[in-house]
Amino acid sequence: MTGDPDVQTVRKLGEQQILQLLQGFCPAEVIGDDAAVLSPTPGRSLVVTSDVLVDGVHFSDRTTSPEDAGWRAVAANLSDLAAMGASPLGITVGLGLPGELPVTWVDRLYQGMTACLQPYRTSIVGGDVVRSPTITIAITAFGEVEGDRVIRRSTARVGDAIVATGEHGSSRAGLELLLHPEQETPLMAAERADLIRTHQRPIPRLDVLPLLNSLSPLPIPITGMDSSDGLADAIVQICRASGMGARVERQRIPIAPPLIAWVGPEKALEWALYGGEDFELVLCLPPETALSLVKQSGKGAAIVGTITAESQIWLVDQEGNYPDMPLTLEQGFQHFADEAIAINANSH
Repeated sequence: MTGDPDVQTVRKLGEQQILQLLQGFCPAEVIGDDAAVLSPTPGRSLVVTSDVLVDGVHFSDRTTSPEDAGWRAVAANLSDLAAMGASPLGITVGLGLPGELPVTWVDRLYQGMTACLQPYRTSIVGGDVVRSPTITIAITAFGEVEGDRVIRRSTARVGDAIVATGEHGSSRAGLELLLHPEQETPLMAAERADLIRTHQRPIPRLDVLPLLNSLSPLPIPITGMDSSDGLADAIVQICRASGMGARVERQRIPIAPPLIAWVGPEKALEWALYGGEDFELVLCLPPETALSLVKQSGKGAAIVGTITAESQIWLVDQEGNYPDMPLTLEQGFQHFADEAIAINANSH
């Protein structure tokens, strides 16, 4: 990433000094042994998730600063914990780094990681560094949840309301603006900045968990996952795991008004359904509870559909202007399906 002989690179600094640098981002009491020791609260279950991000697939210099790459890498894992109903305990970070990479890039990466973790009082508790021809960031996140409040994909029931906790399509719009900064749009400067920020610095919806717990003193049946691969993907995955179908109402899908004004309702809907990386939660729960959750969640939260006994998942138009359309996984991002799409779509 640099040809300047005066720049301190990973190769020049060496493994031990790189590790010493990165340990500065970790709590001193959990660093120095072969593994970190975490202590989940008694009576709660440990939840573990891993995610890998690769330069040229999930981030690039064109669209992502080192700080943003670090933030996004952490946010993806925290979002997975939120989708299980779990609060974070800590993360470990595995790095694959080219020798010519400037050390400042690595330092900035970790600054972005710690910035994302800070609101949740969560730390980097370990990891590893290896040489690699491509920058690779592999994160494992640990969380905890009461055993009877685990959110799974496979428990949706007929009549459940489908809730999206926020707007969709904005991350895909932000990516488009970053890839093509020269294009003219009707967006105001603040609107443009909001869309780009949604892509570069997504917020994992851990804030939804206290709301869910407050809706009832006793656990309520909740099914869900996050929408990192698109709203349609989340709904289809939940239905498949639960052996159910769904009817999703196109007018109810939450989309930022500036996005619709920019690309039109059809393109905005496509990006909302299949664009990915919005990192909202998609939850299936009893209708009355869903209404309460939407009211408490604020901007962007909406009931977008209903779980049905039929096997298909339909996008429907209650106003009768569009025919019913099946929702599928084929239009969303799939690793290995199309290498060119993977490199340009910056998908999760």
